[in-house]
Amino acid sequence: MPEPVRPPTARTVPALLAEMASRDPSRIALVDRTRRWTYEQLNRDTRRVAAALAARGIEHGDRVGILAGNCGEWVIGYFAAMHLGAVAVGLNTWSTAHELAYQLAHAEVKMLLVEPRFRDSDFLALLNEARALGDGLPALHDVVTFGKVVPEYTDFATWLAPPEAELSDRLSKPVAPDDVACLLYTSGSTALPKGVPLLHHGLIENMWEIGERQRLVADDRLWLAVSLFWSLACVNALFAVVTHGGTVVLQHHFDAGDALELISSERCTVFYGTPNMALALAEHPRLSGTDISSLRTGVTIGTAAQVRRIAELGVDEICNVYGLTEAYGNSTVTDARMPLDRRVETVGTALAGVEVRIADPDTGAILPHGTAGEIVLRGRVTPGYWNDSERTAEAMTTDGAFRTGDLGMLDDEGCLYYRGRLKEMVKTGGINVAPAEVEEVLSAHPAVELAFVTGLPDPRLDEMLAAVIVIRDGARADPESLAAHCRETLAAYKTPRQFRFVTASELPLTSTGKLQRKRLAELFA
Repeated sequence: MPEPVRPPTARTVPALLAEMASRDPSRIALVDRTRRWTYEQLNRDTRRVAAALAARGIEHGDRVGILAGNCGEWVIGYFAAMHLGAVAVGLNTWSTAHELAYQLAHAEVKMLLVEPRFRDSDFLALLNEARALGDGLPALHDVVTFGKVVPEYTDFATWLAPPEAELSDRLSKPVAPDDVACLLYTSGSTALPKGVPLLHHGLIENMWEIGERQRLVADDRLWLAVSLFWSLACVNALFAVVTHGGTVVLQHHFDAGDALELISSERCTVFYGTPNMALALAEHPRLSGTDISSLRTGVTIGTAAQVRRIAELGVDEICNVYGLTEAYGNSTVTDARMPLDRRVETVGTALAGVEVRIADPDTGAILPHGTAGEIVLRGRVTPGYWNDSERTAEAMTTDGAFRTGDLGMLDDEGCLYYRGRLKEMVKTGGINVAPAEVEEVLSAHPAVELAFVTGLPDPRLDEMLAAVIVIRDGARADPESLAAHCRETLAAYKTPRQFRFVTASELPLTSTGKLQRKRLAELFA
């Protein structure tokens, strides 16, 4: 039986890396294809890049954006920004120029670390489009590339070549546990995404607890194909493993066949993935001939059938979870040793340091066990939305608890049961999409009078986006043209897959004339 891991004493990211490097300097911390970093090497390279960032004028509180696939440079740049007390901003690799311009401007990103090309995307061309849309993005002073040398930009690889630099004389202010470590963007109930700041100590404390529920040990090896800009990856998975001294094995982007080969060759033990990723693995023709028996534990979210499917892949101790970016990834997690029949039904009990309440969504009154209501979280939650006092006030109670907008129920043992969303969010392929954001784009089409977006059940995606459209008098439009219109502004996963054209009189309305959103799906029956 492996020795249990001591919890880290560090409460900042630089201190955490130094502590893990001192505990076991030769243990492999990070794998990116043929490249490997021990904890000592990861700490050394992170410090080198931090010194280079400081030399380029990055100081405490500045924002450093990262736009790339899953690679070692992403992780090192992320940690390096935090070493200076700067704020690492994870940027969505599926962003359109419009979405990228908004995030870079809203966060006032001072430096961008970017992979010039990722799959079919030319990120430098996308950046130029974003500059044109964002009045030049005046806050963005510096662009650094990796993966390919681009003559007009600094090459990230040159920062890894010199000897390790002393950082103490470069720090404008010491890094503190309550400093903002990262800023992530998440869809909200309005058209614009929300910036969610997370603090150093929360990244360590909450993820240590999540790792403990998974029964992680230093010998564990994480397969990480979930995009690093999502909190499931760069907050939850990364820090759950690093706080336990384990190994992170990166997959540049998800491909089921490549994933099977990587899990097998690297003997990965920890599964982090969405239900649609698990389905792709389960249906892949090479599964039967590939040894993925090393898989043991991990994290997912989904229906009982979806969680069982992951267990059937061999992840016997898969943990069902509830959480959101605003609450450091997860707030409740099932114990890996809980019987599977229980693990597929409940999303577990609250982590240490987290309080889960079930409240009446209208009055805020605390409801008794066994009664469904709004899930409200207290403890490890974001201090508030970035530069958005109005939405912070809407989300926070007077005692600092966070209103999730989700529906749930607690049993007498404190286990949480997720019952859906009070808000109108659609979760497609494990990603939250705000209907208001898609509706705003559809309504800008010259042929569209009204647009309403909902989710429809889908065996692969959980929910697919579907749009109900009222066409202007005398105008014409078809699903193909509306989908193309959406793709000009929105990421591909935000584009509706089904369209239903109706007259205004066919819309489901209440007696007072308000739209009954819950009945929109009936129009597709």
